[in-house]
Amino acid sequence: MGAQFSQFFPPRPTFTPDEFPRQPGKVVLITGGASGIGFELAKMLYRKGAKVYIGGRSEAKAQAAIQAIQQAVPQTEGEISPGTLEFLPLHLDDLTTIKATADAFRTKESKLDLLFNNAGVSQPPVGSVSKQGIELQLATNCLGPFLLTQLLTPLLEAAAASDPSPTGSARVIWTSSQVAELSAPPEGIIMSELTNPPQDVVRNYVTSKLGNWFLAVEMARRYGAQGIVSVAQNPGAANTNLLRNARWMKILSWPLLHSPSLAAHTVLYAGLSPDLGLENNGAYVIPWGRIHQTVAPNLLNAMKTQEDGGTGRAKEFWEFCEERTRDYL
Repeated sequence: MGAQFSQFFPPRPTFTPDEFPRQPGKVVLITGGASGIGFELAKMLYRKGAKVYIGGRSEAKAQAAIQAIQQAVPQTEGEISPGTLEFLPLHLDDLTTIKATADAFRTKESKLDLLFNNAGVSQPPVGSVSKQGIELQLATNCLGPFLLTQLLTPLLEAAAASDPSPTGSARVIWTSSQVAELSAPPEGIIMSELTNPPQDVVRNYVTSKLGNWFLAVEMARRYGAQGIVSVAQNPGAANTNLLRNARWMKILSWPLLHSPSLAAHTVLYAGLSPDLGLENNGAYVIPWGRIHQTVAPNLLNAMKTQEDGGTGRAKEFWEFCEERTRDYL
């Protein structure tokens, strides 16, 4: 219970923008980078010289975010200049569009060092579905990011090959939530609910956030040998647009909400901290940048394969995502 309490009231960040070196030559993609935590993360990495792509639905919002970041960050600090910022069109709720997004990215870049699967949706109106008729939270939070990651994996492998560091120069960061620990059923995900979702937007949100955690663990298992580090993270309770569809929840949780800039430290740690690497691939990061050491046994069991004595539920979820996105590769 102490670990859960400390996620509501975390200690101060120990890994800050002052703690990591400049990132010239690093290519970064942040989905949902035009607002909230993604915006703050983009600002941190741009300041350090990275080339940052902001993936999102609205070019107008992305360009406004780019201008705001450029105005906030000095164009020169001594002899040092910041990085670059670009918009990348991305519609995670429409699987037919994601290959075009990946193709557009590949025309510009030959590698991808950091992929932050940051964008998401929470508690839309009951019955909301994606363009393919899939429950909207599962589609936007899991299937869209999964397909995007699969399509960009060759560029992640290229980044890993160019800098085979034991700390993992190529990383994928998946966004989970504390609700995945607090509210998931004992078996983790009930697979039948993926195709027949309950009329309960909170339950479906929990499924999608635990799904992201499962995908992080499975990607670490499958691609660690190629030098890719895959981690999940709970950024912490932040006052962002994520709860725009859950007004009363936002009001009730207001005393627990922190600034997006503070929550961005969690994501920054997941992406750049030397505490993470190939030796602890698949780790779970909690606010404001710590490796979670006391994950509930039932969830750990779900993440282990049957060959390793677990239930294999994470592997089963990965295979579900593979099957549902196969036609869009």
